[in-house]
Amino acid sequence: MISVIIRDARHDDAAELARLCTLLAYPVDVAAMAKRLDSLLASPTHAVRVAASPDNDRRLHGMVAAEWRLMIEFGMRAEITALIVDTRVRRSGLARRLVDAACEWIRRQGGKDVFVRSNILRPESHAFYPSAGFALAKTQHVYVRELETSVGA
Repeated sequence: MISVIIRDARHDDAAELARLCTLLAYPVDVAAMAKRLDSLLASPTHAVRVAASPDNDRRLHGMVAAEWRLMIEFGMRAEITALIVDTRVRRSGLARRLVDAACEWIRRQGGKDVFVRSNILRPESHAFYPSAGFALAKTQHVYVRELETSVGA
């Protein structure tokens, strides 16, 4: 198992978080990540935990993000919205440690369960989540509609 420190994300993690997101094919520049991170860190309904190297606290090996959301059909519900482990340390047990850190944050706030979505293009995660205690609840399609910007509204 790789030696890491799991800690809360900090503003100065923006560059490493941008790097990790890019590894997972979600490219983001550092300035945009810094802006997102500022909002997330200020929100009591969001958590971002990182796996930092013990000898270089600025080098991140992974991250997990979780949030509480109010859903009309369920009420308040917790979701893991992002889980990324650097390709160099995959299969080291780090993903499970990050998931456990997110679950602990949810548990401390009274959560009884947590859900997570997994892209169909990531078959490795489809094996991981059941091994980490998750049960498949449903399969769904996700649709996106581009919105036109209003002019002179």
